[in-house]
Amino acid sequence: MNKIKDPSTRRWIIVATMFLAIICNYLDRQLLSILKPEILGHYGIGDYEYAWIVNVFLVCYAVMYPLSGMLVDRFGPKKVLFWGITVWSLACIGGGLAPNVGVFAICRGILGLAEPTIFAGQLVAVTLWFEKRQRATANSLCTVGGSLGAVIAPLLIAWLMRILGNWQHVFFISGGIGLALAAAWTFVYRTPSQEILDRTIGTDTGSTGGEKFSFRGLFNTRTLWGGILIRLVSDPVWYFCCFWLPGFLRNMGSSQGLSTQQTLDMIQWIGGIPFLIGAIGGILTSVWSDRMISHGMPALKARKKMMVTIAFIAPLCALVPFINSSSAGFGLKVGLIVGIFSLVAVMCLSWLYTLPVVLAETFPIGNVATVMGLSCGAGALGSVVFNLFTGSIPESGWKWLFILMGTLHLIAAVILTKMVRPEHPDKQRNIQVS
Repeated sequence: MNKIKDPSTRRWIIVATMFLAIICNYLDRQLLSILKPEILGHYGIGDYEYAWIVNVFLVCYAVMYPLSGMLVDRFGPKKVLFWGITVWSLACIGGGLAPNVGVFAICRGILGLAEPTIFAGQLVAVTLWFEKRQRATANSLCTVGGSLGAVIAPLLIAWLMRILGNWQHVFFISGGIGLALAAAWTFVYRTPSQEILDRTIGTDTGSTGGEKFSFRGLFNTRTLWGGILIRLVSDPVWYFCCFWLPGFLRNMGSSQGLSTQQTLDMIQWIGGIPFLIGAIGGILTSVWSDRMISHGMPALKARKKMMVTIAFIAPLCALVPFINSSSAGFGLKVGLIVGIFSLVAVMCLSWLYTLPVVLAETFPIGNVATVMGLSCGAGALGSVVFNLFTGSIPESGWKWLFILMGTLHLIAAVILTKMVRPEHPDKQRNIQVS
């Protein structure tokens, strides 16, 4: 108890708790994609209906992201994260109890409504507890839980399926873990003292503790529109990795004559590799941007330099259909595709870890969660459209899909360099007065 009273200890315990909650968040999310054959078989549906179930989640996710940001700005991360974790865990349990596909889709929708709370709350908690020179690293250590959740999910879910033999029971266990983490959060999180706030947000250019933009005023800032466009354009690549890549790899195995169990075993051992490498790479690029700041580079310049550099990985996506249709052996093709998506995951997660920090450092602290919610909601909305496109075409037509994915982060890099800058309410007011 004495150690947790030490602020320098408590802040890292807060990070560790949010890290575990985000692992749970992604575990609940990945249940659908990894257990796709079993769930589709249980309800007697196909890929088209699967795409709509995914979209129920994504639409609710997109709608709730801005609202969750406003809730965090209004009520703080402690209350919002507790209720968010609790509701998404109950929704996961509800999915396992669903008697038909309609109720199952509703539970996935509730999951989508609750899950954004962790990301808006986590960003505000990190901004309040950490100074700028450590903020990107701390933020990446929290959000890396999503990547590790995607790594752990194939191993844990396949193992649970093997010993339980029932996909519904896997949903129950995952939801129960979340409820335990919600209880832990109420014990761990405390609002930082004024002394800590003076060190963390009192010296920021953007994240000042005084004035803030009105909700309407945010939409008069170029950086908000930049953040919205960046997430709208770039997020679909990451959502493809989460929702479609495991099934794509399992279909590759099926086309080679592997049984359903053999494809599940394959995903168990290789499905998490891109997410693990992406997590490690995302942390390292975050540390890189923090180190550039420690060596005297302005914060925004350091973040942009890292993100633009890493975006040049994107064109590798275009190679996937050519590898898949080549005459190479199955093992070599799978290895090359997993390797490409491992690098793509590094790129996606570098952007997902660092862009929220960029927004936190360019807006007042009172607007950070709202800005985060609006931009992430746009990302989910872009992914809804992209997901409909993906679900409506046969895999034989995915050549153009992969080529498109190879351009999206490059477009986002142009938006980042041209539109993102520090925003100040007093400057906006002066412009309006003049």
